[in-house]
Amino acid sequence: MEETVPANMGDPPVLGVGMVGYAFMGAAHSHAWRTAPHVFDLPLRPGLAVLCGRDAAAVRGAARRLGWAATETDWHALIKRGDVQLVDVCTPGDLHAEVAIAALEAGKHVLCEKPLANTLAEAEAMAAAAARAAARGVRSMTGFNYRRVPALALARQLVTDGRIGRIRHVRASYLQDWLVDPASPLSWRLQRERSGSGALGDLGAHLVDLAQYLTGELIAGVSAVTATFVGERPLPEAAGDAPRSGPVTVDDAAVFTARLRSGALATFEATRFAAGRKNQLRIELNGDRGSLAFDLERLNELQFFDRAGDSAEAGFRRILVTEPDHPYVSGWWPPGHVLGWEHTFTHQVRDLVTAIAAGTEPAPTFADGRQVQRVLDAVERSAASGSGWTPVPMN
Repeated sequence: MEETVPANMGDPPVLGVGMVGYAFMGAAHSHAWRTAPHVFDLPLRPGLAVLCGRDAAAVRGAARRLGWAATETDWHALIKRGDVQLVDVCTPGDLHAEVAIAALEAGKHVLCEKPLANTLAEAEAMAAAAARAAARGVRSMTGFNYRRVPALALARQLVTDGRIGRIRHVRASYLQDWLVDPASPLSWRLQRERSGSGALGDLGAHLVDLAQYLTGELIAGVSAVTATFVGERPLPEAAGDAPRSGPVTVDDAAVFTARLRSGALATFEATRFAAGRKNQLRIELNGDRGSLAFDLERLNELQFFDRAGDSAEAGFRRILVTEPDHPYVSGWWPPGHVLGWEHTFTHQVRDLVTAIAAGTEPAPTFADGRQVQRVLDAVERSAASGSGWTPVPMN
């Protein structure tokens, strides 16, 4: 006999989420908050409680489209709400520190998009606030979503298991082309006061985090160059006698060499001027026993070379990372049915919610985000000093 099960029978407790910001990242995060409890057996059930943005009409439209129950136009009001236990910060970088610190001090868990802050001083303050909050059971996470690509999580396992041995080289690049046209309009991503930096923080932060995550090592020092190829761009809405263009105050590209603490060498390139490259992130690790290589444009694949199999037929082999025993994959589809970019955010929600319920620190922490910021700061200082070798501070 068929029985109807009440909708709330056995449901886990609700974790009320309030999100500040609703554009590109806000949409990706909204999809993840909605999807995660339908894919994974979570100990807490995310509830999309309230979405916040300055434009009342626009935020109401976004809330209807993205599935949020209510809206606010003041993030201070969002933090004060009793139906919000976690604040998701998806704003431009200039608000990250203020919103995140206020939320943590109010006892709210925080997920903050990368890079953690616009400046190293802000990142240090955020990490200190997170440490104080953790002592009260309040958790925080930096949103480096590429850690949640199953192929990259598998790469980390292989490194941890010693499959490529002692690491000698890391080479990483993140290439986009959306600024190649000098007529592309000025946006907040091209203004230092809003974004902190350009390609360095937007793209390079991912590379730095992945290099440190995959190797399990910190970057000890850097030598860098940066460039701004187009120094002025059209304003998106110039009317009457208003200025028709404005200055670009961030880098368009950054290239730097680095050493890891073990002495391994690393190279990094981040640019938004690579014509024909829409969103290509590549990273390769070379060790004394083998190598690993990943390309975001082939997100479900990991290339692995094992020196133990040296022969006339030796070479990289492709691992299709879609098996149930691969990281994160068991919640999704049968083997061979590939995942996409948006799934990384769903995996991020799973890990964060699980850590909150368990009372453990989710990774990457705000301290991890601060360490990435220390590298970005060293890159900028090196570039400003004529590419001089610049040590990265670490605790």
